[in-house]
Formats: sequence, structure tokens, C-alpha cells
Amino acid sequence: MTRVDPARVARVREALVSSLGPDRLRDDAESLARFGHDESGLPDLPPDLVAIPRDALEVETIVRACAAHGVPFIAVGARTGKSGGSLAARGGVAISLEKLDQILSIHPGDLVAVVQPGVRTGDLQRAVEAHGLFYPPDPNSSDTCTLGGNVAENAGGPRALKYGVTRDYVLGLEWVLPGGDRVRVGRRTSKGVAGYDLVGLLVGSEGTLGIATEITLRLIPKPRAVKTALAAFRTVAAAAEAVTRVLTSGTLPRALELLDDVALAAVAGQGVAFPEGAGAVLITELDGSSDDALLAELVEVERIFSATGALETQIAQNESQREALWRVRRLVSPGLRVIKGRKLSEDVVVPRSRIPEAIARFKAAGDAHGLVVATYGHAGDGNLHANVLFDSDADRPKVQAVLDAMMAITLELGGTITGEHGVGLAKLQYLPLEHSKALLSLEKRLRVFFDPQVLANPGKVFSDG
Repeated sequence: MTRVDPARVARVREALVSSLGPDRLRDDAESLARFGHDESGLPDLPPDLVAIPRDALEVETIVRACAAHGVPFIAVGARTGKSGGSLAARGGVAISLEKLDQILSIHPGDLVAVVQPGVRTGDLQRAVEAHGLFYPPDPNSSDTCTLGGNVAENAGGPRALKYGVTRDYVLGLEWVLPGGDRVRVGRRTSKGVAGYDLVGLLVGSEGTLGIATEITLRLIPKPRAVKTALAAFRTVAAAAEAVTRVLTSGTLPRALELLDDVALAAVAGQGVAFPEGAGAVLITELDGSSDDALLAELVEVERIFSATGALETQIAQNESQREALWRVRRLVSPGLRVIKGRKLSEDVVVPRSRIPEAIARFKAAGDAHGLVVATYGHAGDGNLHANVLFDSDADRPKVQAVLDAMMAITLELGGTITGEHGVGLAKLQYLPLEHSKALLSLEKRLRVFFDPQVLANPGKVFSDG
């Protein structure tokens, strides 16, 4: 996309120096480069200016200045996103929310927490657990990602199988609209149907409808007991069959994570030994009110695993062993870069019954272009992270061909192009394959209603805006 006129950026900078002071702004090469990079694997796209507000009023001031001078702006958190959502497609101002990092309140009696968008997800989880409470959404990057980014992308994670995703826990928002007005939407109570559900619209809007400056979150009581197990299978098909049988048995784990053969190779020697012949593993986790009740459920799950051909099931006996099993899952993504120097990660969703076919066809698409495809992720809800591994930019045309094939396969199987990473820049060309022209038209009209100048994170979600 065409970058914004530098003269407009200069006028915004002048206005912000006057209203906020120069200490809130950065335009040195190092800062611009840092804010032009995320974890998507896409080429870097730096902004023209970085603004670092200290409170909601300063966010409002920055957005108003951008709107007055026709300059794009992008809300930026920890830059852990996989879809290019925080990259400056047209340049402009990156609004870093790193200083809005306070847990404002935790109300155990109401099961509510109020936070600023720069709070790291893992920090909130630990803070509420000290009160005997639980915030279930758990992106793999929970120790580094922020709640503002989670809201923007409607993040999920392994526990989404039982507990749902970010949208299910956002009760209310303080929100700066693209013109600079600050509004409160939603509520603080557990129920409420007054007016339209704008919270549901804004969560997952990828920064295109404005910026969250305060988030009111629903909490639940912390489960008293947790049990974790890892089962190895010869094939992905056998592991996927085990997923289906577990979920139709009356047991609902809070996580059912699948790793294929390439993912297993990426974590070999990382603290958990897999039996000879293992071509896939399932990590399953159950939680509940007592160890005795969970043990009975776990025995039934282990029986199902054995009946579907599990080579071995390892049950964690203590917290240290639980951590070792989950460490395997967390190390898959960095481990894949040892196999090949680079990778692009997709997060498609297919019906659970189509997981074996999807993985087999993804791998075949990679083979057809001489590339390796690794697949792992949230098998319990069909959300697969399919990674195309490659060596250098010279491979990018082949990588793109594989991605195109994977998106077509996903939709053919009745799936969706993204389950939790968002459309961002990475999947602009694929959204029209899933959404009809009439639906895209409606979505674009909604965007323009909120943002007539299309300044809020332009170039994302829709290829022509």
C-alpha cells in the first residue's frame, strides 16, 4: 500500500510535541525498526513515528491528532502476533500501549478484574490465581503477549476447548474510536442485554475499529485439581480418532493438543522420551473439583487411548512432570526453526473428523513443492497450526503456493482460514474465499462507519482497506 505523505506525519509530530512533549515520541531508526517487526515471518514494515502514551487521555490525544491530519495509526502491544496485525502497512504512527500496564483491580466477590491493555496475560493469570480465581484464555505466548493484543485478535489457546476464547471473558471495554472519542461499552455485571453487543464486535476487530484502553474481564473459580497426560500414537489418524472418542465419551478435557511427526522431531531430546514408532502425540489435560474425580476420568481417557492404538500413555505425577509435558508443546515452534531456518505459521480450523485428511493433504502440498509442513495445535477444537518450513527468501514463491493450497483445502473441508491469529496482513487474499461478496460489503461498511478515513490499522483484514 502507498505510505502516508511524510509532511502529514511531520504535522502530527509537531502537534504531539506541543500537547504531550517530545519524551512520548520516538523516530530513531532503532525504534522504528523494532516496531516494524512481529512474529508473523512477514517482511518488516516500520512506522514513521512511535508514540508511547502513559494513559487513556494521551491515547485519545494521539488518535485525535492522527485523525485531524489524515495519518494512519496502529495500536501496538508486545508484537507477538502471527498475522502481521501490528505492522505499519501504510506507515504512520505506532501507538505503543506498553506503559498502560496496570492491573487496576481484582474483585473476587464479583469474579471480575479490570486491567489496562499493556498487562501481560501471564501476569494477570498469576495475579488472579493468588485470589483462588482463574482466567482461562492461554495463548502459547502468555508470558509475553498482552491483553490488549489478545482482545484485538480474540486470542485462544489450548484451554479454549473447554473454556472458550478471549471474547467469552470480556465484559466491558473503554475504547478510543478512530476519530478520538472515548466511550465505554459493555458492562461489569455477569449478565446484561441493554443495547447492541458492541463488545462482541470490537473484540477481534484487529485494531481496525479503535483501541482498547481499559478491559473488564470475567473470571471463574480456579479448579482445585488438574491432571495431565501425554499419549503417543503411530499415526495422526489414530490420534485424531482418539480425540473424537474422548469428546463423545462424556469427558471434556480442558486441552487436547496434537503434535505430528515433524513436530515430534522438533522437540526430540527436550525432556520427554517418545516410544519407538511414534508418529503423533496427544497432550491431554483435565481439571475439576477433586483428584479422585479426575483420576476416574483419566482412567477412562487412558482406556480410550489404548483402544485407539496408543503406544504409551505417560501421566504426570506432580507439578514438575506436568511442566515437562507442557514444555514439549511450548518448544515446538522454536524447535521447528532448528529443522529449517525459517517458517510461516497458519492457524486454520477444520471439523475434528477431518483432521487426519487435512494434515495428510497439507503435507502432500508441501511435498509437491519440495517443502516440509509441520502440523500441531488444538486438536480438541480442530484448530491446527500448520507450519511451512523453508530456508531463505528464495523459497517464498514455493511457500506461497503451499499456503494457497492449504487455504483451499481448509475451506473445501468445511473449515475457516483462521481460528485465533486473525486475518491481519497475512491472509488478506484468503478472506474473500470464505466470506461472500455481500458479507464483505457489510463488514466494510461497518468499518467505514466507525472510521470514515480508514486510518485505524489500514491495510488489514480487507485487501482494499
